Amino acid sequence: MDALLDNTALAQLREALGSAGYTSEGIRKHLGEDAAAAAARNDFRAALRITEAGGRLDTLIRLFICGQTEPLDRVAAALAPLPLESAAPLLEAAAQGVRAALELEPYGDWWVVADLSAGMRPGRPLPGDHVLGIGGASSTLAAATLRRPVGTALDLGTGCGVQALHLSTHAQRVTATDVLPRALRFAATTAALNGLDWELLEGDLTRPVAGRRFDLVVSNPPFVAGPGSTAHTYRDSGRPGDAVCAELVAAAPGLLAAGGHMQFLANWLHVAGEDWTERVNDWLAGTGLDAWVIQREVSDPLAYVNLWLADASEDPSRQPALAAAWLDWFDAQRVEAVGFGLITLRAGGHDDPTVRIEDLRQTVGGDLGPLIGDWFDRQDFLRHADLLHSRLVAAPGLTLRQEAALGAEGWEVGQQLLVLPDGLRWVEEVDPVALTLVGACDGSVTLQDQVDVLAAAHGVPAEVLADVAVPLVSHLVERGVLLCAP
Repeated sequence: MDALLDNTALAQLREALGSAGYTSEGIRKHLGEDAAAAAARNDFRAALRITEAGGRLDTLIRLFICGQTEPLDRVAAALAPLPLESAAPLLEAAAQGVRAALELEPYGDWWVVADLSAGMRPGRPLPGDHVLGIGGASSTLAAATLRRPVGTALDLGTGCGVQALHLSTHAQRVTATDVLPRALRFAATTAALNGLDWELLEGDLTRPVAGRRFDLVVSNPPFVAGPGSTAHTYRDSGRPGDAVCAELVAAAPGLLAAGGHMQFLANWLHVAGEDWTERVNDWLAGTGLDAWVIQREVSDPLAYVNLWLADASEDPSRQPALAAAWLDWFDAQRVEAVGFGLITLRAGGHDDPTVRIEDLRQTVGGDLGPLIGDWFDRQDFLRHADLLHSRLVAAPGLTLRQEAALGAEGWEVGQQLLVLPDGLRWVEEVDPVALTLVGACDGSVTLQDQVDVLAAAHGVPAEVLADVAVPLVSHLVERGVLLCAP
């Protein structure tokens, strides 16, 4: 797949951007933390004041970050040694100079090429073949992806190549697909500009890689739930409802190498009279894959429809009719809400795969990716360990929160909650026996030793208490409240 610029022009552009300091760090230092943060929120007032001098970095910031029209001579100087005629795909003529025709955005140590965001062209509806740049969904997926070294990685629906960039840091070979040839040209440009080489394949979802297996598969698919339209390729799959997400789950067993993972953002319908967890569990049934499905947000249909109509900058005169048709479809399907979250699958090779489907609405401490990796590691520990003969320790910083009410005899403790202050930040209600067990987990004795002591203290058979303690402790290990002693 050809890039938007030829190899010579890409090398010249890379030299121009690097020598001008047009990087995430360079811009932050030049503007200062406050102005850079404001510009990231599309408040360019401070950035425009700071860049009035018109130096090379000033001009690039004004052109590609702030969306300004800049004089030809300044743009030529900023892009040197790339001639203006060779930079034509990036620019468009405007009164008194040129302005950006595409996004050219610093992203960490990389540059990403994509279509201009809606904010850079206010009042213009996004075309159907719009190629998204760096956004909330792509950042969410990047932060949630496992970053352990792998041999082969696949980015399904790569768009401009954001996920493929990250995969390049820990995969020996990266393959990326997209149904939109135009998107693949953007991805090819992003790859070449950053000195990377990806296998780019055209086709819908998994079809271009049929019969192949990968160690890691990631996808920010067109997951938007609706009647099955294809108005905007970046969000619409052409499948009705949440069928595209069910399709990705069904494809996973044939895509993953032994021990491989698949991670993708997903929407699922909350249908009247149905439990959403059972709906998603039906997708997973029979796959043989370990799975952790976490729901991060839930939106009512009206808010959901308005969000996506605004995202595409739909013509205000058309929005009422578009919204009505979309909401009528939701009503016909008895949809009460739409959930958003992350699905992580693993080809663990077990006859009894571990499947968890749950809400994780709390803010987590740090990127989700390492926490997901730790979760699967704990599943492996629980699968193979003899828990009663294991030595466990409480998670660092674990705290106890007690909730008490003032009664006739003073303060009476009601709930006792174990709180993880970091990581997944789970809050677990425990009873006094569980609290005693956790309090004694200092790595010095086995769980069986603790059970024997408690059984003697309460006058119950040790095996009876063990039957209660093992599932309880297993749950606390899965949550990360208790850890295997080093």
